[in-house]
Amino acid sequence: MSSSIEFCTIDAGGGITLDARIYKPEAVADGKGKLVIVLVHPYSVLGGCQGLLKGIAIGLANRGFIAITFDMRGVGKSTGRPSLTGFSEVNDVVSVCKWASQNLSADRILLLGSSAGAPIAGSAVDKVEEVVGYISIGYPFGLMASILFGRHHKAILDSTKPKLFIMGTKDGFTSVKQLENKLKTANGRTETQLIEGASHFQMEGPAYDLQMSNLIVEFITSL
Repeated sequence: MSSSIEFCTIDAGGGITLDARIYKPEAVADGKGKLVIVLVHPYSVLGGCQGLLKGIAIGLANRGFIAITFDMRGVGKSTGRPSLTGFSEVNDVVSVCKWASQNLSADRILLLGSSAGAPIAGSAVDKVEEVVGYISIGYPFGLMASILFGRHHKAILDSTKPKLFIMGTKDGFTSVKQLENKLKTANGRTETQLIEGASHFQMEGPAYDLQMSNLIVEFITSL
């Protein structure tokens, strides 16, 4: 199945506008028309942008799903300034989800966050009624990363919505043990997928796009 890309600007309030791309399948597969996947890119301060998620978004569109990527505030053509801890960006995620609900008739949204995008997306999960599930790729639960993102942990661990945590076993920010210990306190259905031998930044690269797309589709199908 082929797909197309539409470009749009989303108002996040407070004078912030976000540059977004909608990846649309040629024909939405049966039963998938009202589900939209919103993808949240890695840490803006270290060069994270929506382009890093293009491969996964194309993979999802090719499987019949509508996917949205966007640049958070201060990235690319999006206005405003990025924050160090990602709390301002939570509003960006909520704004994109609400836009998808109003403009794409989405009554179900899956939120996916990559790297630092994972805690930011996690903090938005229970702020949007239409969000029915959450996936993280390389959630930075480790000690050093928690200095910046530790205050986001509680929101996603407390949420009762279904969650999938995908991580490489060689992730430099979070060890498998740290991931397992954190998820012991998680509410609701919580799953993990460990990618043997993969590092944190490898998981952000194009070599894993197809595998990530497949895992996302499997999780959606199980919802």
